[in-house]
Amino acid sequence: MNYLLQRLLSAIPVLLGITIIVFFIISLIPGDPATAILGSYATPENVKLLNEQLGLDKGLVQRYFIWLGNLVQGDLGRSFALNRPVLDEILERFNATLILSGTAFILCSVVGVLIGTISAFKQYTITDKIITFTVLTGISLPSFFLGMMMILLFAVNLQWLPVSGMYAIYGGGDFLDLIHHLIMPAIALALVATGVVARITRNSVLEILRQDYIRTARAKGVREANVLFKHVLRIAIVTILPILGLQAGFVLSGSVFIEIVFQWPGVGRMLVDAILKRDILLVQGGVMFVAACYVLFNIAVDLLQRYLDPRIK
Repeated sequence: MNYLLQRLLSAIPVLLGITIIVFFIISLIPGDPATAILGSYATPENVKLLNEQLGLDKGLVQRYFIWLGNLVQGDLGRSFALNRPVLDEILERFNATLILSGTAFILCSVVGVLIGTISAFKQYTITDKIITFTVLTGISLPSFFLGMMMILLFAVNLQWLPVSGMYAIYGGGDFLDLIHHLIMPAIALALVATGVVARITRNSVLEILRQDYIRTARAKGVREANVLFKHVLRIAIVTILPILGLQAGFVLSGSVFIEIVFQWPGVGRMLVDAILKRDILLVQGGVMFVAACYVLFNIAVDLLQRYLDPRIK
């Protein structure tokens, strides 16, 4: 319990630092947000009125502390482009992002650990070389490029999978329809993270396989399955967990590109649309929400690692 409180308290300055970076970077975007929002209605009177409503007539530091005070109270402001509370829009969009990034994270975790372990147990064989080549190729390919190539092959040429969206425009809307639309974006998003997890898993498993107690277990005639599950993976998972935490952040941030490529209605696509519309409060709220999710997930990973490895205590 004390460790949990320490980790939660340590997250406060991290989140505070993120608020400073997000706010001041967005304030550096050139152009007048009020003029961009009003468009053809941007008369001097309307621009002045909207600046007052947005608080843009105040100093930069004063605006930051006003926004921070509202943020602490759970008020992320109101989107002027959508005319609804920012938090409501984020929560609605986050369901789609959670489905996509959650599926991609499960894929990269399971497949990465699996092929990394196989590669370690088959060291220097043709299987190990094929897996290593495939992993290095996957790490080298940008996820958005892979997504476009998958659309070209599986959606345009072969017509096996839908091009974009989360559900079919007409009909569908059920679980199978969701899976049908999820296959390509989830694989494209998970590929790079899978390669990273596989490399770390292979190195960790190889290091454990060289230990004396593994040779002793094999000399006693312990089956390879027991060596794998009872001795190797139980120890290797402690090393792999922090990497999985980092890859969760990579998957969550990488979903921005994938959501644009596949027109997935998540937070990433919402952020890009908000930037184009100069919807400042929606951009700031969306970035802070994603950052908070990443920080909380890493705290959960640290707690799990501490539970699995008594040495951390």
